Amino acid sequence: MSGLIRIGTFSSVATHWLPNIIKVFQQDYPNIDYELLLGDYTEIEEWILEGRVDCGFLRLTTWDDYAVMSMVESGLGISILPQLILKRIPYKIIAKELDVPAYRNIGLALRNKKTASLAVKRFLDYLQYR
Repeated sequence: MSGLIRIGTFSSVATHWLPNIIKVFQQDYPNIDYELLLGDYTEIEEWILEGRVDCGFLRLTTWDDYAVMSMVESGLGISILPQLILKRIPYKIIAKELDVPAYRNIGLALRNKKTASLAVKRFLDYLQYR
């Protein structure tokens, strides 16, 4: 099987989840190519609706995590950010665990699962390898 999967993603998922997902997926489907489009959540949602990407990772509550970290580094306050974005950051900030854990939900969105290509449908089975 061969084909192309176009994925809309934001940087923390592209850095920490997709390499593992794609690595395992490629072992079973070596002839699938990928096009990754990095953007913010609004752009990714638009790309899905327009059909520019086959699927895209999204979350609720849109903020630019890197702008927030830059402000924290400058001493302008504190923030609660997802653990995934705090891996390998270039900012001089301190990450601390919350007393009461908080979670964000990240999902993969499709314009229409019924009309998704076979490659995309197979790719969905590999999300567990994140």
